[in-house]
Amino acid sequence: MDRERPLGEFLRARRQLTTPEQVGLPPGVNRRRTPGLRREEVALLAGVSSDYYVRLEQGRERRPSEQVLRALARVLQLDAEATEHLHELARPREHRRAAAGNLDRVDPNVVRLMEGWERVAAYVVNTRLDVLAMNAVAAALYDGLDHNDNLLRLALLNPRAREFYLDWEMDTRYKVAHLRAASSLDQDDPFLAELVEELMQASDEFRRLWVRHDVRSRIRAPVRFHHAVVGDVTTTMEVMSIDSALGQKLVAFQAEQGSASERALALLGRRAREARVLRSAGAPAVGSPARRR
Repeated sequence: MDRERPLGEFLRARRQLTTPEQVGLPPGVNRRRTPGLRREEVALLAGVSSDYYVRLEQGRERRPSEQVLRALARVLQLDAEATEHLHELARPREHRRAAAGNLDRVDPNVVRLMEGWERVAAYVVNTRLDVLAMNAVAAALYDGLDHNDNLLRLALLNPRAREFYLDWEMDTRYKVAHLRAASSLDQDDPFLAELVEELMQASDEFRRLWVRHDVRSRIRAPVRFHHAVVGDVTTTMEVMSIDSALGQKLVAFQAEQGSASERALALLGRRAREARVLRSAGAPAVGSPARRR
């Protein structure tokens, strides 16, 4: 993770993903040595000098004007979310970081809210996609999966994830894009840097997606799971910010009312609650949710 010039790294990555054809330029007679647009082409299309654009990518110019940022977003064909990210990199806000303990502490009221959802799988994550709390339905859905304390470790380091997430590639791409945005804007979090380094060393897929500098989040999306006991489960994911806790998100998966998937979630939740009762009574729990580290 480049801590010195996140703006320049983002521009370079997006430039290399933009083809001449996308911006109306001929591909050129001579074979290009590098993918995407050349620096001088971006500069020409954005209306700035080549030297100025080179300084941007090299981190020697860190305060481009709003006009330049808008022009670069247009040339690199950034969507609204990526454009906002570009502006954040150029004009970083002054964030007051909370203590790590506060970032990872889930309010008991949020936990009680989730536990009241008997047919909805729900959990709370932080910016690193650490799972901080799960309700009974989610605990049963993710039961037995290694690395289920962090969504990216689960997706990239657990071979079973490709069976568990029926749309694994798309889901993983969004998770990496989320972490990329978080790492660029919150460079003071040592645990986030450690996570990126761990995944860079352990996962070829992570390295491939990381260098793209995609930044994208999902607020609502279809998510499909395959569970060893109840089979395929089709849900709609809702992601909600917890305003009282910086960076925390409440993620809920609900199935269509009356569907087989909703019945499957209800069954998982019932099994998990029964297992908890057995544990509290001192009996051995069969099929209980895996304990997070």
